[in-house]
Amino acid sequence: MRYGICPLSIVPVYESPDANSALKSQLLYGELYKIPESRKVWSRIRCQLDRTEGWVRNDQLYFIEEDRYEDLNTDKNARFASDLVAHACNEEGILIPVLMGSTVSHCRELNHQFEGAVFSGGNPRENLVNTALLYLNSPELSGGRSPFGIDASGLSQMVYKSIGQELKRLPEQQAMQGIPLSFIEESSPGDLAFFDGPDGNIHHVGIIMKDNYIIHVNGKVRIDRLDHTGIFNNDLRDYTHPLRVIKQIL
Repeated sequence: MRYGICPLSIVPVYESPDANSALKSQLLYGELYKIPESRKVWSRIRCQLDRTEGWVRNDQLYFIEEDRYEDLNTDKNARFASDLVAHACNEEGILIPVLMGSTVSHCRELNHQFEGAVFSGGNPRENLVNTALLYLNSPELSGGRSPFGIDASGLSQMVYKSIGQELKRLPEQQAMQGIPLSFIEESSPGDLAFFDGPDGNIHHVGIIMKDNYIIHVNGKVRIDRLDHTGIFNNDLRDYTHPLRVIKQIL
């Protein structure tokens, strides 16, 4: 087994060792991964945050020793970039773009310096909603995890990552986490609502806001109404996602 850390602003993780295959997820700067399998051009990686496996080009990998991986993986003081785009600087003085949600506390492992803003403490629930609003109008991208393309579970994952809380990658996986709530009235801002797809399985997730609003991804990161039926799209004047369950994560 080999180990790595993402050295670039964003690295695509594909379904198969082919750039034309589906985008399964993305690595952001500073995120850790294991490498169970390597080939000539591609390697299969396992993301530390959510255990997602997929394929990454070898020329986008950066290897670290196992003991360094374990040290970084158990770091209780991880810090995450809070600016839409900031920069790290390498030893030659060249700037590397760093996107919101990147794990900048790992920059020294890459011999980089980072002096941008990071998410701070405070009320975790209030921070969840405020962070979600930073992604407002980001375009939908299946497999995306950045402000320049993100999917529904990527949004919830990145928002919770900003307060140091790990969520799985897919909506149906995230729905297995936390404590179920019986009614919307029991929920608080920052709780997660999960929704059924056409096949009756959970395919969508959003972050509950106050006053029966929800922020989620449908074409773009947007705010819609939420009730016991599901999400009511204000533009379409119709329901788009039937509600399955609400989960309290914190």
